[in-house]
Amino acid sequence: MEPVAPGMKKEETQPTGSDGDGEQQPNKSQSKQADRQSEPAEPSHADEHPERTVPVQTKGDSAGSDPALLEKKVEEMTLEEKPAELTLEAIAASIKEGKAKNIIVMTGAGISTAAGIPDFRSPGTGLYDQLGSYNLPSPTSVFELDYFMEHPEPFFHLTKQLWPASLKPTVAHYFIKLLHDKGLLLRCFTQNIDTLDHVAGLPADKIVEAHGTFATSHCLKCQEQYSQDWVKEKVHSDELPVCEKENCGGVVKPDVVFFGERLPSRFFSMVDEDLPICDLLIVMGTSLKVQPFASIVNRVTCQKLYINLEDPRHQMDFLSLMMGLSSEPDNSKEVFLQDTCDDGCQKLANLLGWRDQLRKMFKDEHKILEDKLAKATSSAIKGKVSKIQASSGKVPVCDRW
Repeated sequence: MEPVAPGMKKEETQPTGSDGDGEQQPNKSQSKQADRQSEPAEPSHADEHPERTVPVQTKGDSAGSDPALLEKKVEEMTLEEKPAELTLEAIAASIKEGKAKNIIVMTGAGISTAAGIPDFRSPGTGLYDQLGSYNLPSPTSVFELDYFMEHPEPFFHLTKQLWPASLKPTVAHYFIKLLHDKGLLLRCFTQNIDTLDHVAGLPADKIVEAHGTFATSHCLKCQEQYSQDWVKEKVHSDELPVCEKENCGGVVKPDVVFFGERLPSRFFSMVDEDLPICDLLIVMGTSLKVQPFASIVNRVTCQKLYINLEDPRHQMDFLSLMMGLSSEPDNSKEVFLQDTCDDGCQKLANLLGWRDQLRKMFKDEHKILEDKLAKATSSAIKGKVSKIQASSGKVPVCDRW
């Protein structure tokens, strides 16, 4: 899940849709492919055949004096095909043929909804709507530093939703891991702060967390650092994380990016290092409404695959338009797959011949995580029983039956 608006720029103050959900618009580009390939080019000169382009005669061009040859040459020029529309099959072929071997993946909240984490903008179910009881000045106030300093409770209520006890990565997370295992993943740039990329097994150097992370936290007063486990325990116990350093008592904030805070320096350095050599960009589960993260797509000229329930290419903000960045899709280099992230990744995996590998990885890794959770739960229960025994000298007995 992504904090919809953390970072250097806030574009919206009200939920307008969903990164993972939205009104579906059917993709009609493929059904028109054959017709478009045979359409004539636009004329550059008007004559008695306005649909044709008249060739410029050069010295020694015999066609200039032979009407039959001239007619043939004109026909050849007017029948020139427009660039074919890119397809998912073509994307898969590029990967299989080794043409795409420095793949960048960009992810947003939609990649984690299948894990049970709500997205931010969906009406009624999104995280913003769940904060209604706090009477926020605006839904995004939860990510404003000044508001957090005075009222940290709404943020930690939201944080609890982002940390379910049995959190497990999705099929899409494991597809990215499979790209890495095959030596094809250059980098994964994510807006999400749920750390599921790490849980899926991606090495830290392959992940760029553009909007920060829950992995570490700091006291806003004395800058004392705290671990994710420490904050997580406090949050799930409905306790406010307060610094334990003597004479401090400051609120401990996870290292996620709020409005007014600069994005991590690693985001900018990796953008400059990776984009020039990227040969395929896969964008999943994001509406591309937040800058500067969204601007990445306009800085690469390679093939692009978008997997989302709504087309994110039309979400260009005012800043991007002022910068002269186009919001018009280039169907000769881009594919929009209107689908969930999990289903879209499975379709691509099927075309690549990776279906069985992806399924096995998903099942095996989930089994490992479930075993770890069961063991941790058992240890926690035993620890509580031991504390009760130590304090009362008695063994607690269930009297339900």
